[in-house]
Amino acid sequence: MDLSGSSALVTGGAGGFGEATTRRLVEAGAKVVVADLAEDKGKALAAELGDAVVFVPTDVTKDESVDQAVTAATELGPLRTAVVVHGGPAAGRRMVGRDGTPYSADVFARTMDIFLTGTYRVMSKAAAAMTHNEPLDSGQRGVVISTASIAGFEGQVGQSDYSAAKGGVIGLTLTAARDLSPAGVRVMCIAPGTFFTPAYGMAEEEAQAKWGPGVPNPKRMGRADEYARLAVHIAENDYLNGTVIRIDGALRFNL
Repeated sequence: MDLSGSSALVTGGAGGFGEATTRRLVEAGAKVVVADLAEDKGKALAAELGDAVVFVPTDVTKDESVDQAVTAATELGPLRTAVVVHGGPAAGRRMVGRDGTPYSADVFARTMDIFLTGTYRVMSKAAAAMTHNEPLDSGQRGVVISTASIAGFEGQVGQSDYSAAKGGVIGLTLTAARDLSPAGVRVMCIAPGTFFTPAYGMAEEEAQAKWGPGVPNPKRMGRADEYARLAVHIAENDYLNGTVIRIDGALRFNL
């Protein structure tokens, strides 16, 4: 799928993965709506990249907010790519603490709302907009790329909410691809391993020293641009559909 002249939506587009993906999509010829709650970063990115990028404040847990972002993207051109890569909080606590207190079901539900239901909300609304596109010569109208995590396969201690949400995103991929196949809309999912982003809250050198040695090959954390290049390749390669791609340097989480 040729991205030139089309529009794209990137939720979490001002963050580490999202910013890198926005830059690569612009390089490929797309105009991009950066949908994010980080207003300062989003506006700065839009100012840097000029007319190719529009920032739209977006809360993925709200229908109206996502609708506004999707509409903004369709106004830039036919929406052919949506990358769902927003982040959010996850408490990182055991299901039952050492004092016998259970992990809050309300916090669990909030994590699910952001990562799983939020992904579905963006995916379904973006795909609905794509169905109105004129099909390309290939018969394709668009692609939605979600973001899971290898924690969705091998969740670690304290990740019950996060791994359940990301496991749900993984499980959604094939079903959504089958649902949307008559419309010519593909669905793919990327499951990153340990990638350095500002979300780690530490200098890159410190993060690399802590997490990099655990990666089999190459022995370093992933780079956001490696995620972004994969996302753009997925968008451009029409035969990638209905599956999850791990990008993790062969890392497997163990106890």
